[in-house]
Amino acid sequence: MAKVVTMGEIMLRLSTPGYEKFIQADTFDINYGGGEANVAVSLANYGHQASFVTKVPNNPIGECAVAALRKYNVDTTHIARGGERLGIYYLETGASMRASNVVYDRAHSSIAEADASDFDFDAIFDGADWFHFTGITPAISDKAALLTEEALKAAKAKNVTVSCDLNFRKKLWSSEKAQKVMTNLMQYVDVCIGNEEDAQKVLGFKPGNTDVTSGSLELAGYENIFKQMTDRFGFRYVVSSLRESYSASDNGWSAAIYDGKEFYHSRKYEVRIVDRVGGGDSFAGGLICGLLDGRNYKDALEFAVAASALKHTIPGDFNLVTRADVETLMGGDGSGRVQR
Repeated sequence: MAKVVTMGEIMLRLSTPGYEKFIQADTFDINYGGGEANVAVSLANYGHQASFVTKVPNNPIGECAVAALRKYNVDTTHIARGGERLGIYYLETGASMRASNVVYDRAHSSIAEADASDFDFDAIFDGADWFHFTGITPAISDKAALLTEEALKAAKAKNVTVSCDLNFRKKLWSSEKAQKVMTNLMQYVDVCIGNEEDAQKVLGFKPGNTDVTSGSLELAGYENIFKQMTDRFGFRYVVSSLRESYSASDNGWSAAIYDGKEFYHSRKYEVRIVDRVGGGDSFAGGLICGLLDGRNYKDALEFAVAASALKHTIPGDFNLVTRADVETLMGGDGSGRVQR
């Protein structure tokens, strides 16, 4: 199996029970998660050697976050200790026409204040096949943006394949700042992943007449911007998850990929959502797994879409499905019948 390195922030997630609003809740459910950590867990579940790089405070809460990763066989050897705090996010899960709501409390977290000197990137990328990061990490602080570029330089020095999930977060930075920082980082990226909002807000490409709030897709628009992005940045693959948001409870879920020659749109799943947080990360993890397994890019995309469709049915940030689960759904069995 391949060695994959991911780097970013792992946070404490405090979510209201069920579908309660913040003002109703007397307790919070506790999970740990974060974009790149979620990808690492997916890949470890599929049997790859997944290593997560971050910095957490040297206290029991930091160690709880590390333990959450170890539970799912993620390599935590290169996690640094120190800094002030672990980032927190609060989640209120929406339903029907009421949207979910996220509140961040992550300023001055350990990874946001980390320096390249906290990590031995030569050792981290020794023998690595793949490096994955998201646009969330450089968004959390200027220091984190510099750290991300140092990691990318080290990865490319060892000829490691790099993927990036653009992941625009308007509560962390503006579109103008995102474009300035992320356009520079694209020079290191081989596989670019994002959705329609990411392409527009992070890199300035808008896919035709698609409107995510109306649940409508115009695939020709995606093909056009994929070609533009490939021409500008030289990506090996450009990939987008395609969410048709009928409501907070029901989505259409598919994806598209472009390899520089051909545009391909996957099968679409109609998903009743239990927890959509981490859905995009489960898609990225499935795509990376499929490509590392040697599947052709179309089959890799189908694996990613099936994996992420299943993630929407699992509470928490992590996608805890197996290869067999994904392949069963790929094979057409989405009945949900009890397995005895």
